[in-house]
Amino acid sequence: MTRFDLPLQTMAEHNELGKQGEALALQHLQKEGYEVLEQNWVHGKEEVDIIARKGDWLVMVEVKARMTNAFGEPEAFVNRTKQRHLVSAANAYVEKEGIELETRFDIISVLFKGGTHQINHIEDAFYPTL
Repeated sequence: MTRFDLPLQTMAEHNELGKQGEALALQHLQKEGYEVLEQNWVHGKEEVDIIARKGDWLVMVEVKARMTNAFGEPEAFVNRTKQRHLVSAANAYVEKEGIELETRFDIISVLFKGGTHQINHIEDAFYPTL
């Protein structure tokens, strides 16, 4: 199968895939002992998929879900622009809530294969720059 033979997803299918990915990421974080503080936290046009706490860390999590890695691993799609948006939203959240914890940015990628899935949790996936 060439990359041009891959089936196209409708927007509804894409949104559903994202919701499934976020639900699996949430379960993963809870299983690993994270306290989930927020889901889909929005500031203006910016959004953080999951905001969690583990120990003395505030963790901003971007979730990427894909049906295939033919075009690259899901986490590779968190580009510099997306990172800047996450940092901006994280700053707004920290200020609004008055939080004084170290903050890190994680990516959880969910790759669906057949009837199963694979989760890759990348801690400290990138460092904040504006």
